[in-house]
Amino acid sequence: MTSTLSAPAAVLARTVAPGVERPGPGAADRQIRRLGLRKAFPFARLAGVLLLLAVWAVGSLTGFIDARKLSAPWTVVTTAVDLISTGILQEHVLASLSRAAIGFAFGVVIGTALAVVAGLTRSGDALIDGPIQLKRAIPTLGLIPLLILWLGIGETFKIVIIALGVVVHMYIQTHNSLTSIDNRYVELAEVLGLSRATFIRKVVLPGAMPGFFLGLRLSVTGAWLTLIVVEGINAVTGLGKMMYNAQNYGQSDVILVGLAVYGIFGLLSDSVLRYVERRSLSWRKTLAG
Repeated sequence: MTSTLSAPAAVLARTVAPGVERPGPGAADRQIRRLGLRKAFPFARLAGVLLLLAVWAVGSLTGFIDARKLSAPWTVVTTAVDLISTGILQEHVLASLSRAAIGFAFGVVIGTALAVVAGLTRSGDALIDGPIQLKRAIPTLGLIPLLILWLGIGETFKIVIIALGVVVHMYIQTHNSLTSIDNRYVELAEVLGLSRATFIRKVVLPGAMPGFFLGLRLSVTGAWLTLIVVEGINAVTGLGKMMYNAQNYGQSDVILVGLAVYGIFGLLSDSVLRYVERRSLSWRKTLAG
């Protein structure tokens, strides 16, 4: 009985270079050479961070790094403990978290809704995609003077700036995923006689989930980056305000504490989203595992 190769297998078979011995009947019993990435070890992503901290510590000990420009790691830790004991750091952290969370939430909802409408309807694409692409070409921080003129310099202005950056990230990634569904799935759904609602629910939306999660990860990073800028504009509290005040007094240790908190929250938020993505997309097998 002869067997027929599947299309992908046939393509691979044709790519074998001339003169290279093809697998024989007993090749299945041999060990397969793995071409993907090796299995990651626990806490692998912290290796680079620990190496950076080690270089920083050695540079501070040897005097290679000027303490007036970059405080030593132990000085930063001491300053952080002092700020926590007085409650100053908690006050600034809560203010920053509140602004970032509200702006992020509004941006995700609005950006995703616009992407769905533009990605699933021709009229929506015609009306929405152009303005969003125009906004993408304009830096969000470049809108600060105009938004201050419209909204003043209070909390609303800061939240709107954060939300605008999130909207663009969510729209671009989600819209691209919705409009990049392989046409073979469309044809298969038509052959099976699926309704449009079922097709969207069973095929389009699951297929767009990877892009949606990528948009979330880019958005949360963008929210933190925007936050540090807007908190320097007439803010009373917030990590950005704390760092700008420290700049005026040459307190590099306080600035580094603020940067460390930003980094910790950024890594934690990204790690949470990566975990949710892996659980939600457990059916997807990729090179990274």
